[in-house]
Amino acid sequence: MADLYFHFFPRRYYRGDSQAANDDDGGHSDSTEGHDEDDEIYEGEYQGIPRADSDKGNLRRKDQEELAQQYETILQECGHGKFQWTLYFVLGLALMADGVEIFVVGFVLPSAEKDMCLSEPNKSMLGLIVYFGMMVGAFLWGALADRIGRRQSLLICLSINSIFSFFSSFVQGYSTFLFCRLLSGVGIGGSIPIVFSYYSEFLAQEKRGEHLSWLCMFWMIGGIYASAMAWAIIPHYGWSFQMGSAYQFHSWRVFVLVCAFPSVAAIAALNAMPESPRFYLENGKHDEGWMILKQVHDTNMRAKGYPERVFSVSILTLRISFKTLSSSGQEHPEYKRTTFMLMAVWFTMSFSYYGLTVWFPDMIKYIQKQEYESKTKTFTKERVEHVTFNFTLENQVHRQGHYFNDKFLNLKMKSMVFEDSVFEECYFEDITSTHTFFRNCTFIASLFYNTDLFKYRFVNCKLVNSTFLHNKEGCMLDFSDDFNNAYMIYFVSFLGTLAVLPGNIVSALLMDKIGRLRMLAGSSVISCISCFFLMFGNSESGMIALLCLFGGISIASWSALDVITVELYPSDKRTTAFGFLNALCKLAAVLGISIFQSFVGITKAVPILFAAGALAAGSFLATKLPETRGQVLQ
Repeated sequence: MADLYFHFFPRRYYRGDSQAANDDDGGHSDSTEGHDEDDEIYEGEYQGIPRADSDKGNLRRKDQEELAQQYETILQECGHGKFQWTLYFVLGLALMADGVEIFVVGFVLPSAEKDMCLSEPNKSMLGLIVYFGMMVGAFLWGALADRIGRRQSLLICLSINSIFSFFSSFVQGYSTFLFCRLLSGVGIGGSIPIVFSYYSEFLAQEKRGEHLSWLCMFWMIGGIYASAMAWAIIPHYGWSFQMGSAYQFHSWRVFVLVCAFPSVAAIAALNAMPESPRFYLENGKHDEGWMILKQVHDTNMRAKGYPERVFSVSILTLRISFKTLSSSGQEHPEYKRTTFMLMAVWFTMSFSYYGLTVWFPDMIKYIQKQEYESKTKTFTKERVEHVTFNFTLENQVHRQGHYFNDKFLNLKMKSMVFEDSVFEECYFEDITSTHTFFRNCTFIASLFYNTDLFKYRFVNCKLVNSTFLHNKEGCMLDFSDDFNNAYMIYFVSFLGTLAVLPGNIVSALLMDKIGRLRMLAGSSVISCISCFFLMFGNSESGMIALLCLFGGISIASWSALDVITVELYPSDKRTTAFGFLNALCKLAAVLGISIFQSFVGITKAVPILFAAGALAAGSFLATKLPETRGQVLQ
């Protein structure tokens, strides 16, 4: 046992400099009197009491570094195999749930706004509320994971996400739906910092960069899953039922329900996985940590065909050595020097990435609208008498017309505008309208029966002896399939997330070869350059191609940033720091989305320059960070 013990933990680690000097002179302290010299350990240190000498800070820091190296040696003995791959897929489901959460609200808005009568401010709030929730969740669960454990915190946050995602598919009112999506975001907000920290503590140094990058792929798979499910479910409006006029359950609610499946599956799978052994060792639970390390070792050895290979690290080894680690309380030397720089990199990347990825679809919609309006037909001073309109009227402007004894029966009016016109003895029945307005018109002895032509559609109009009967109840809002084609939205999102996968694969293969900083700075520079091509994206297909290009390039930056963040911080502060930075990421996303959206239809130059400038600043700041390739996990 003694030979095995000192193989992993050299004697010099347990003996302070002053005590070693006394030993050389042949002196012994009272606390070690009667003990064999080879087993000599400072009694107070064994009990978790720090030495009272002037060099205790340096000793503790040295202790941490040596213990990190010794933990790395243990992980190498455990090997990389079945256990890590099983955990990879389990944590991948949790990361997939985070990716799904980002897309859910954007996909359901076109349908949900009908059911909930959402105004433009309400739609904007619903789109941003998820980011606010995830911001709170990242900070909360990241800090909690350093105190109660990675696995326990992840189970709690996934459970909250699942519960409120489920409720949000059934609630009817806007405020309750908003509340449920907020809490759903709070729940899933902690998944990214916990998942990466959790997985990293089972990975040896030579595997860490590559396999953390592979883990990033599940976030993109979550986006693909959400896009595919929206494409398959939401357009099927027949998948619905209602109970009177008070309760409606349409296809978009089925989609919200289906989007909770990755979170539920992650909870079920996570129950079969152990806590991080590094967390247990940090908190003095050495027996539990040893059992998990032995489980990792035995699982991998059996899968590789070496069931007879014995785990050589003893419980006593971990109990004695990591007692010092759990009581050291020292920060990683890079913690204070790099946190501010890392905050700046996270902020600039999030501001540009989220701002552009939301701005792209809005620009596509604007281009579609411009193209649609370019085909508008205009009619002036027409006189129409005794005519029955029973066909769709679409994309027309009628000025100074006179309509006498005309009938508008069972038809749709899409993007119709009547200005300075007179309707005399006209009859409107079973009318469905979108983007239709009457401005400065006069209605004389006209009847409106079972139409959705509410009074707000009549701008500065005169109604003389005119009657409205059985007007359709519902939201007084405009909806048009032409400007918001469901299939196009889902297809574009599907292509955008699919295009990211090649970049993710390349970044995973190169992460440990070229280093984290080169990957981060290089990808940011190329992303910055690609922004300028947006100036030339004047068509729908061109914008989609640029969206795919930008996403495929920028994913390498995100992979490198996740790996660097995990490796820079010590185990007792890892998820807290990662959670704080991820919360800052969501704050930057809200700011970027709000600013970029305000320029849609005004100019492309400002958003492009903002994004390019932020990416350039981020790539420069990234070069100031320390390279973590080849370092053991502190």
